[in-house]
Amino acid sequence: MADLNNLIVYCEFEDGKVADVSLELLTKGRKLASELGVKLEAIVIGDKLEGIENQLFPYGADVVYKAEDSRLYPYTSLPHSSILINLFKEIKPQICLMGATCIGRDLGPRVSSCLHSGLTADCTSLEIGDHTDPKTGTEYQNLLYQIRPAFGGNIVATIVNPECRPQMATVREGVMKKEIFDASHKGEVINLDVNKYVSDADFVVSIIDRHIEKCDINIKNAPIIVAGGYGVGSKENFDMLHELASVLGGEVGASRAAVDAGFTEHARQIGQTGVTVRPKLYIACGISGQIQHVAGMQDSSIIISINNDANAPINAISDYVITGNMEDIVPKLIKYYKKNSK
Repeated sequence: MADLNNLIVYCEFEDGKVADVSLELLTKGRKLASELGVKLEAIVIGDKLEGIENQLFPYGADVVYKAEDSRLYPYTSLPHSSILINLFKEIKPQICLMGATCIGRDLGPRVSSCLHSGLTADCTSLEIGDHTDPKTGTEYQNLLYQIRPAFGGNIVATIVNPECRPQMATVREGVMKKEIFDASHKGEVINLDVNKYVSDADFVVSIIDRHIEKCDINIKNAPIIVAGGYGVGSKENFDMLHELASVLGGEVGASRAAVDAGFTEHARQIGQTGVTVRPKLYIACGISGQIQHVAGMQDSSIIISINNDANAPINAISDYVITGNMEDIVPKLIKYYKKNSK
């Protein structure tokens, strides 16, 4: 099935600023589109979109679709779904990427279900490749490889969608790297006639008021992260990690097992079901190194593992391994860093 149609990214924005996850997907989308020899497109739906394209062009967008209407902001499910569904029927993109955010998780399934296209959620990698159907022997070229952990993280699955279009995938914030393609890159802006794509029935739900609470914990951009796993043992032992992080000028992270055990807050969770981070230094304390956690921190510049299990999987990707009890090692790190940093 030869498909030469373009690749499109649904871009979220808040207060006039495009979401980081959308810019990350444009960065990845630019590479995929170049490999396929097609255009990279973006769509922004909302109100007060003047100049929004100037945030998207530097990341490689060739075409920006704008659907502007005061009724389209803030996000509600029905009108945004209708615009995407009806637009996709027109332009027939071969690939659509969305952030695995609250909006993407609501919008993606609605669009894919209506278009019978299928969707792979929470991908950790996206690549272009070929596929041969083992039953029929049919060969498919230039498919989107949608890669993500499966079966509790015991395997990494590569999912393909040979027949249906668009091939749809969602990706969490931080999984892809955000990089400017060309600061002077310019593309085409297409202003959509909103009334052509929505009906009055799509606006049956309206938002009267919104309250957004900012999270005080920001581990995504921390240069140094001290992360604890289930092996830390208790909430009290996590206090040691907070002290070490404070001394180093970093933040505290955690594995899902530690969060589930109640040792720390969910906002600190790193991994496939948490935040993806790329710090200069990542200190993993009492973390075994399950694939879901590794997916969220494997791009750290330097990884130090502190673990009493010399064969822990985390050690295989660590630059330095300290084998021993965290309760003995962490206080020494704090002591000697304080002593030598004066």
